[in-house]
Amino acid sequence: MKKILLFTILQLLIIKGIAQTINTVNSGDPFGMTSTQPFLFSINTLTPQNTRWNIHYSGSYGQRTTGQFGYDGLGQQFGVKGYLGNRFTLYATAAIGFANRGGITSAEQAEVIRDLIGGTQLSGFRLGAGLGVSRDWSNVKSAISRITASFDQINWRLLGNLRFEKAFDSNRDKLDFITSLGYQHRISGGLYVGFEAVGQDLEGFWEKDEAEGGAKVLVGPAINLEPAHSKLSFSLSGGPVFYATRSQVIPSEAIRDIGTVASGNGYTIRALINFNLRNH
Repeated sequence: MKKILLFTILQLLIIKGIAQTINTVNSGDPFGMTSTQPFLFSINTLTPQNTRWNIHYSGSYGQRTTGQFGYDGLGQQFGVKGYLGNRFTLYATAAIGFANRGGITSAEQAEVIRDLIGGTQLSGFRLGAGLGVSRDWSNVKSAISRITASFDQINWRLLGNLRFEKAFDSNRDKLDFITSLGYQHRISGGLYVGFEAVGQDLEGFWEKDEAEGGAKVLVGPAINLEPAHSKLSFSLSGGPVFYATRSQVIPSEAIRDIGTVASGNGYTIRALINFNLRNH
C-alpha cells in the first residue's frame, strides 16, 4: 500500500507541475522540439541545439509484469543523458526495484548512440545506431545494440527503436529483439499528446523456449510537457501488457520495459521528471 501511495504522490507532483507551468508556455515557441526524453519506452538522440546534459528520475508501478520500468511493484530509475558532440548521445540508467513480496534489487545499463543520417538540426529525419552494456536484476551482463529513427517537426514527432540484446548466459536466448514506436502531436505550446507501443522479446514468435516467457506487447497513451524557460520537463506513459505468445520456460530477470511474467496479462504505468543541467 505504501508503494502505491508513493507512486501516486509522484503522479500528483507531475500533474501539479504541469498545471503550474502550462500557462507559461509560449505557443509560438518551438522549444518543445528540444525535449530531452519525450517518450518513456523509446530513446531519442540529441542534437547540438538540444540541452546538453540532463538527469532524470522516473517511477513506475506494475502488476503481473516484473522487470525494469515494469517491475511487479514499485520501480525507481535514475538516469543521465547528454550530447557528446559529433552527433553522439550518451544514455545511462540505474534502476532499483521494490518487489510486492519484499526485497530490493537493482539493474544498470549504458549506451552510446550516433546519428548516421541527420542529427545536426532539431527538425527533420534522423537515423542512428549505438552500442552498450547492461547488468540485469540477476547480475547477468549483456551487450546491447540499438537502431533509432525519428522525424521531428514543430507540431508533431515520430520515434522508433529496434534493440538487439546478447546476454552472456547459457540459459538465455541467443539474441533478444525489442522494438518500440511513439507518436506525439503538439496540443498547445510545449504540451504533446500521443501514444507509445512496445513489442518485447519478439523472438518468442519463432522460439518456443523463449527465455523471458514469450513475446509481449504494450500500447498506451503518451504525454510530454516541455515548459518554456524551465529546466524541468515531464513525461507520462503506460498501459496494458498483452502476452502474444507463451513459453514454458521460467522467465529470466533480464532488463525489460514491460515485464517478463508469462502467467497472465498485466499493466505498467511510468512517469518521468527530467532536469536540465544547462541554462537556456
